[in-house]
Amino acid sequence: MRNRTRQAAVTGPESPTSDGKSAPVFAPIFGPGPSPRTVKAADGNILSVPADWELLPPGDPGLTRRVKAAGSFWLVQESRGRKVFSRGLWANAQTIENLRRELEHERSTPAHAKKQAASTARRETAQANYVTEFQQAVVDFLAFDSRFHELAVAVARLVTQHATPVGSGTVARTQRLTIEQKARAAVVAWMRHQTTEYDQMKIARVKGRRREVRRDLAQQSLSLLAGYREGRAPQPHCLLMAAVENAGGQDQPYQR
Repeated sequence: MRNRTRQAAVTGPESPTSDGKSAPVFAPIFGPGPSPRTVKAADGNILSVPADWELLPPGDPGLTRRVKAAGSFWLVQESRGRKVFSRGLWANAQTIENLRRELEHERSTPAHAKKQAASTARRETAQANYVTEFQQAVVDFLAFDSRFHELAVAVARLVTQHATPVGSGTVARTQRLTIEQKARAAVVAWMRHQTTEYDQMKIARVKGRRREVRRDLAQQSLSLLAGYREGRAPQPHCLLMAAVENAGGQDQPYQR
């Protein structure tokens, strides 16, 4: 198998097509190098960053987009487990400085402030709508007997509070699953920490073992939910009720 530097497709002015439109430019993606001003290619080679380049840290998407569109750059990413973290991008220092000043000027105008306020309002509305939709999806997944409807709502509220905040990185924020799938996964994850001994377990550092433990605990959680779906009286000291009550999620006594 050949070793190749990973590449990301971006659109920039230096990639015209025959019809005059911009086409993807493929920018190399590197890992952090072992010393300052170096990067590590996918094939293991260590490269020095051009002398007139500087690192633009992540955190300002607007500036980052403009720098990418302005010319050559190197993306730096670091993988940790299944997650990939941006470490910024290297690009011409003067280009970064010019674009930063240009953007700062634009952001200081009343028009920009008005635009940002409208954008914030749209995001907040979208988030509020998603929280409501997600909480209902959790209630639907729980599908408790009517005797335990209040408990279902309380569980759904707690799961939603944990899973839906923007930037939380939880399964509820992924775009790869339907909202029904996300609701199920979020309930199972919440119960794993709230109604099982998972957080106190000593799990062997063996490949696949943690996944196996989580799968077993998921079945345990689903079995607990089955009783409420079928309308059966909960067991004394029910862990689910205890978790809700400990979190302050009990508004009124539940049926027992």
